[in-house]
Order: sequence, then structure tokens, then C-alpha cells
Amino acid sequence: MTSEVIQKATLAQKASAIMNRLTTEQKNTALIHMADALLAEQAAIIAANDLDIERGREQGTSPSLLDRLALNAERVAAIAEGLRLIAALPDPVGEMLEQFERPNGLKIEKIRVPLGVIGMIYEARPNVTVDATGLCLKTGNSVVLRGGSAAIESNRKIVEVLKNALQATAMPADAIQLIEDSDRASVNEMLKLNGLLDVVIPRGGASLIRNVVENATVPVIETGAGICHTFIDASADYEMAADIAFNAKVQRPSVCNSMETLLIHETFAESHLIKLAERFTQAGVELRGCEQTVAIITSAKLASDEDYSTEYNDYIMNIRIVPNLDAAIDHINRFGTKHSECIVTEDASNADRFIQEVDAAAVYHNASTRFTDGFEFGFGAEIGISTQKLHSRGPMGLPALTSTKYRIYGNGQIRG
Repeated sequence: MTSEVIQKATLAQKASAIMNRLTTEQKNTALIHMADALLAEQAAIIAANDLDIERGREQGTSPSLLDRLALNAERVAAIAEGLRLIAALPDPVGEMLEQFERPNGLKIEKIRVPLGVIGMIYEARPNVTVDATGLCLKTGNSVVLRGGSAAIESNRKIVEVLKNALQATAMPADAIQLIEDSDRASVNEMLKLNGLLDVVIPRGGASLIRNVVENATVPVIETGAGICHTFIDASADYEMAADIAFNAKVQRPSVCNSMETLLIHETFAESHLIKLAERFTQAGVELRGCEQTVAIITSAKLASDEDYSTEYNDYIMNIRIVPNLDAAIDHINRFGTKHSECIVTEDASNADRFIQEVDAAAVYHNASTRFTDGFEFGFGAEIGISTQKLHSRGPMGLPALTSTKYRIYGNGQIRG
């Protein structure tokens, strides 16, 4: 008996042949229909999400992870608006990247084309279901979605709504497929569907991404866990530094661009650490720190290398006092995941060095790491934040979901 994974991947592959023929106008019309449908079916989507939330509470899911899972009227409206923004963005498919003529008269063009069928493997964030679908469809790709079991009711209802919306458009409903089998074997099966899936994109925690990278035979665009840092330099303005660091940790700690470790120049720490730590403590953040930090903030726990290597996704933060910029950069390059890093400083030379020497997809001067996001970058939405160096890096918008094709025009040339 053919598995659900193979059945649905086959349907997606057949639909991709139709997707490749759609005009930009047809794709945009489909996206708008889907956005309208999400709003029209908002109550049903939230009711399905309530089932996931209730099950999560019964299973002891942490408040921060429940926040990632939760949908309300405001979030559904924001998800729908994301589809409208994607529709309003330029279509990269067919974009001319290069055009030149060889001495033998061959005319060569390089254009963007869809990747084909994208397998999306992700965890408990039902908004990803819509974001990934919208980005894939806009770029002429079919998508096979495999979300986490924690959001299965939400994802079922969302995909049902999206597929129904496509019935009134030129876009094939089979271009969207949801794998409902929650067994890990369904993930592992997707990872080896060469010939049906053209690429797999994992989005989630470190263990999920590691499993995909280590076991896939299908090409992978790796998105990374976010062990992000903010370094407050000696010259930093206190109010600016405090606001940036607080925002990076507290505004939404469950996401990958939130800060896990705060690095502080020893001069700044002498004057401001007590006051800064109090602000975090009042917000419910558990503090862990180096020996110097614990000597100043007695309520903080002593941090280990394991702590510095952990993506908490929670109200827990490490603090490490460093003697200089070099020590901060060394720490980041040792423990960071090449995601998002920030320096707060008034020293232009130090800012330049930090931006140049820190190896990450996004490096900030005097701004919160929370801005590493497709929406904030003006991409409409993102399918993930890539921390690898091949194909794509950083927030992945529409161009990241395309490949290229060379078109060669001749008038009888043959190679001697």
C-alpha cells in the first residue's frame, strides 16, 4: 500500500507542472482568495487551534511554546495580511539575471525558475503553514507540509480552508499537501523522496534540523537554531543598550531571533549591570552568568558551556562580562549558530570590526536581533532563516525559493 507521504508528494509533483505555467496575475489572485478565506473562516480556525492549545496544556507544554502555537483573531488577520503582502511583491519567476552573447553568436540568458516541489518540515507554529504556502505558491512551487503534532488540528483546518479557496482560481488545489501522519517515520520518508521532492526546508529546533541535515538524501536548505547574542560595548548609551537588550530577550522569547546571551564590556558592567539585571528580573527572566556576573548579581546562577550552547526559547538568559571586543567576538564565534548578532556601541571602529568579523546571517549595530524576519525585511513573509552559506542565507523570501535556468538561442551553431 502506498504511504500517505508518497501519495501526497506525487499529487504535488503533478500539480507543479501546472504551477509552472501560471501567470503572475493568476498566482496573485489565488493568494488573495486564500487571504479572504482565512478571514471568512477565522472562527473555525481558532476553534481548531483551541483543541491544540487544550491538548498542549494537558501535556504540560510550556507557556512560551503555547504562545508559539496560539492563534487569535489578531494573529489570523496578520497571517492573512501576510498573503496579501506576498501577492503585492514582485514575482521573481522569469526575472532576467544575466544576458550576453558569445563570439560564436550564441545568445545566452539566465532567468529565475521555480524549484519545483518543496517539502516543508516544521514544528508548532501554525502561521508557518500559511507563510510557507504563500511563498511557495507565489514562486510557482508546490508544497508538501509536515507540521508538528502539537498543531495538527490547526494545520488541518488551515490547509482545508486554503485548498477550498483555490477551487475558484486557476491554481491547482493539489499544489498544497499536508502530511497528517504524526509519526517521525513520515519525516524520515520525506527526507528520501528524491524524484518527488526537489528540496526540503526544516524549520524548528536544533534536534529537528539536525535530523533533517544528517538523514536527508533530498537537497536541504538548512535553517538554523538561534543562539543569538547582544554585546554591549564600553561606549554604549545606557538607555539604548537596555532597551535593545530587553527587546531582544523579552518581546517574544520563544522565537529563533530572540537573544539567549548578553555580553557586557566590564566597564559598562561596573556602572550599569545591577540596574540592567533588575529590569530583566522584574520581567520574570531567570539569569545565569559567568563568575564575575554572579559576584555582582547574587541571585544569578553560574552558567556553564552547556548554557551558552542552549537555545532556551524561554525567559532564561545568560550574562557574560568580557574585557574587550575581541573576547565578545570570540565568544560569539564559538557559541553562536550564525543566526543574528548585535553590538551596541558608539564606537564606529568597534562597530565596523564586529560587523566584519562576526560570522552570522544577520549582524546588527544598535538594533535588536528581533528584526531578523522576512516581514520586517520587507519580504512579506519568510519560509525560514537560513544560517548556511550555500544557495541562501538569512530570512528567505521569494527569490530564495527559485533556481535558475539558462536559455540559449542560436542560428545553427555546432561545436567543433
